[in-house]
Amino acid sequence: MSMIIFIICNILIFLSSIISKKSFIDREKSSPFECGFDPKSSSRMPFSLHFFLIAVIFLIFDVEITLLIPIIMIMKISNTLNFMMIIIFFLIILLFGLYYEWNQGALTWTK
Repeated sequence: MSMIIFIICNILIFLSSIISKKSFIDREKSSPFECGFDPKSSSRMPFSLHFFLIAVIFLIFDVEITLLIPIIMIMKISNTLNFMMIIIFFLIILLFGLYYEWNQGALTWTK
C-alpha cells in the first residue's frame, strides 16, 4: 500500500513540474542581477568607488542607530542629567561625522 502512495506522489510531482514550467525564456529575466551592472558586458569594467563609499557610510550610520536603541532602555535606571549628557554627546559625534562627510563631498552624487 505504501508503495502505491509513493508512486502516486512521484507521478503528481512530475506532472506538476511539467505543467508549471514557463514556455518563454526572456534574456533579462534569466540573467542574474549584479548591482545594476549588465552581466553580459565586460567583467573588467571599473567599479564606481563613490557607490562603495556611499554604501559604507550607510552601514556606519545604520550601526550607530542600533547603538541608540539600548540607550532608551537605560533611561529608567540612570540619572536624567547623565542620560541627557550621553545622548547629546553621542548625537554630536554623529552630526560631526555627517558634517565631515558632507564637507569632504562624499555625499554629493556625481557621475
